Amino acid sequence: MRNRAYNGLYVVIAILVVLPFVLPNSFYLDLAIRMAINAVIVLGLNLLIGFAGQISLGHAGFLGIGAYASAVLPTHFGWHPVLAMVAGAVATGVLAALVARPIFKLKGNYLAMATLGLGIILSIALRNEAQWTGGPDGMPVPAFGVFGFELSSDKHWYWVVAILLSVSVWASLNLIDSPFGRALRALHGSEVASRVVGVDVVRYKVSIFVLSAVFASLMGSITAHYVGFVTPNLADFFHSIELVTMVVIGGMASVYGSLVGAVLLTALPQALATFEGWETVVFGAILMICMIFLPKGLVPTLAAKFGKGE
Repeated sequence: MRNRAYNGLYVVIAILVVLPFVLPNSFYLDLAIRMAINAVIVLGLNLLIGFAGQISLGHAGFLGIGAYASAVLPTHFGWHPVLAMVAGAVATGVLAALVARPIFKLKGNYLAMATLGLGIILSIALRNEAQWTGGPDGMPVPAFGVFGFELSSDKHWYWVVAILLSVSVWASLNLIDSPFGRALRALHGSEVASRVVGVDVVRYKVSIFVLSAVFASLMGSITAHYVGFVTPNLADFFHSIELVTMVVIGGMASVYGSLVGAVLLTALPQALATFEGWETVVFGAILMICMIFLPKGLVPTLAAKFGKGE
C-alpha cells in the first residue's frame, strides 16, 4: 500500500511537469495555479478533519492572516515579502496553538461552532481595521521577489505552486506513515482507547491544528502575492465551507482525495458559469448527489469499488 501511495506521488509530479505545456492559454494556467493552491490548503485541512477527526469551520481565517501579513507588513512597514510570509505563518501558528487547547475540549457541534466563531472573528477584524487592511475594499499586495528575481508571470507562479504541492503531498504521505500519523488515526477512531495506549490526545490535536493552520497561512500569502490584491472575502465563512467541502467530496483521510476535491471544486464554478443565475443551484445539486451516492468521497469510494486502498 505504501508503494502504491508513492506511485501516486510520481503520477502527480508527472502531471504537474507536463501540464503547462499542454494548456491552451493563460486562463487555464491561472486555473491550474488556483487548483494547486487550494490543493495544498485542503491537504492540511484533511490531516485535521480526515485523519485526526477534528472539524474546523473557520480555516479561511488563517488563510486571511497569511494573506494580510504579506500585504500589510511590506506595504506599511517595509518588510521583505519572505519575512512577511514567515511572520504571518508564525503568528498563525501561535494563535492556533493558543486557541486550540480550549477549543478542543469541546466535541461535535460545539467544536464546529467554536471554530466557526474563530473564523468569523478573524474575518470581522480584517474588515474593520480599514486603516491597515483597506477594509471591505481590500488592498494591493507588493510583488514577490527573492534574491533580486521577481515572480512576475503566471509560468513563474505555476512552477512555484507545483513544487509546493509536490512537497506537500510527499510530506503528508510521510507524516501519515509516521508514528505521529498513526496516533492521529488512533484518536480519530477512539480518544478513550488512544489514551489507554499512551497517546497524548491533547498534544496531537493541538499539533495537527497548528500544522494545518500554518499550511493555510502560507498559501494565503502565496495567493495574495499571485493575485496582487487581497480582500476580506478570502477569510470569510463561505470560503471555509468551500474548503471543507473539497475535503468531503474528494474523500476524508485520503491524500489524493484532497487533490481531487480541490481540482473539481475549483474548476466546477468555472464550468457552471454558462448557467447564468443558476450556477449556485446546479453546484448545490451536484454536491447533494455526491453526498448521497458517494458518502465517503470520490477517491475512497472508487478505491473500495476497484479493490485498491490508497
